[in-house]
Amino acid sequence: MGKLLSKKKKKESSNSNKIDEKMKKEEQEKQFAKLLLLGAGESGKSTVVKQMKIIHKEGFNENERKEVVEQIILDFYEKIKTLWKDGGIQDAYSRRNEFQLFDAAEFYFTNIDRFVEEEFTPNDEDILNTRVRTTGIIETKFEYEGIKFSLFDVGGQRNERKKWIHCFSGVTVVIFCASLSEYDQNLFEDRTKNRMTEALMLFEEICNSRWFTDTSICLFLNKADLFRKKIKTVDLNVCFKDYEGGCDFDNASEYLQEKFLSLNRNPDKDVTVHFTCATDTENMQQAFDSVKDAILRRNVKDVGMI
Repeated sequence: MGKLLSKKKKKESSNSNKIDEKMKKEEQEKQFAKLLLLGAGESGKSTVVKQMKIIHKEGFNENERKEVVEQIILDFYEKIKTLWKDGGIQDAYSRRNEFQLFDAAEFYFTNIDRFVEEEFTPNDEDILNTRVRTTGIIETKFEYEGIKFSLFDVGGQRNERKKWIHCFSGVTVVIFCASLSEYDQNLFEDRTKNRMTEALMLFEEICNSRWFTDTSICLFLNKADLFRKKIKTVDLNVCFKDYEGGCDFDNASEYLQEKFLSLNRNPDKDVTVHFTCATDTENMQQAFDSVKDAILRRNVKDVGMI
């Protein structure tokens, strides 16, 4: 009898400890502003995470930089260098919207001599231009101006989106990334679906989700630098037949901004828009300041001042 009581007490004690640990963890999590980074695949979300490490943490350590060397694929140095000089390749590159070519290709081609130097160590720009597809959920914690942040990056490809719901609880701000420059391209995972159309559909779904009724949204219209170049030669009406602004960056960017904002069905929802270049550290610092402001507005609203 005594042994049974002893086992029962141990079990109760173990359960009590687990409850205490869970409560402690939940209390610690409450101290962090939870940021959820969403968007379609290749919209630049992972680059935003890298920028947060550069701006608000200690950047990348030596091991992380060495890992990038493997991703740059030095084996094809001579072949790539020769190909890049070929006129046919240059013509094909000018039509890169017609096939799947990652945005940083030109950066890699023009920097290839530096990559094969014996003492080469990737700098921040090299790391920001490295494309590694996000799978699963990646959490990054940092502190900025006295506010603790927990940033969650979730894979943007369609097969990864089913994992998003696990991050929806307790979100302070949603950062939604959409690539401006991909209005004439199709999805990697579905060659029949336009990337901009997919981004708009996804934004509408997130913006009006019951999970985010009271959640602020910061819309990052990303890759503005690539969009500025492309719009000079590829009219936005290849995607939107009602667009009549011509090959003008200001007209096209304003049209797209309104296109996204029109999808918000709640006039009281806090939605801010920023034209971003995720590889530009200064630009991302300014954009992140707006995220901080959204959190402050949320805090003021929570205490009933607005």
